[in-house]
Amino acid sequence: MPDLTIIPITLFLSALATAAMSASASIQAVRHDFDAFGATVLAVATAMGGGTVRDLLLGRTPVFWMTDLTYLATAIPVSLVVYLWARRIDAGGGRRHRILMYFDAVGLALFTLTGVQLGLAAGMSAPIAIILGCITGTFGGMIRDILCNVTPSVLKEDLYATISLLGGALFVSLRYLEVDPLLTVWLTFAAILVTRTIVIVRSIRG
Repeated sequence: MPDLTIIPITLFLSALATAAMSASASIQAVRHDFDAFGATVLAVATAMGGGTVRDLLLGRTPVFWMTDLTYLATAIPVSLVVYLWARRIDAGGGRRHRILMYFDAVGLALFTLTGVQLGLAAGMSAPIAIILGCITGTFGGMIRDILCNVTPSVLKEDLYATISLLGGALFVSLRYLEVDPLLTVWLTFAAILVTRTIVIVRSIRG
């Protein structure tokens, strides 16, 4: 049985995921004419949403962002910087939406990894850990879209949740095969990100 404790780099990747999802939310805020405060609220809800649901399901309270201010300290400034930057991008042509989707792809990959690992470390079975990874990866984006009165990507875009589930399954498989933990993280991250990027590029060209 492999060691299923949390890989230290995952905490760093979780902070990166927070930044990526905050950025995607700020761009969505600009697309829907939110002000700076609205963009910040949207970013925090997006970046914290999936992990909050995961922690509640695992009975981990207070939830992660209430015990570690790193996440709020990442989400708020990133949201404001990206909001100001996104306002300078010309509307039309779909550029803002494309950038949003790429940030979202990064967040999906990183948060999926975090959720699966926390599930395994909490003693959950492999299928439940994979589902928790999907919840962590997709629920923040779902909250973002609902708050913007947009049909959530997970309900309409090809393979969004499926890629998260398959990525989680890959991570679990590599861990149980006792592949180097750090290599497992990077292989899974690359697999999710590349697959999601291919889907995005095809949808743009299609």
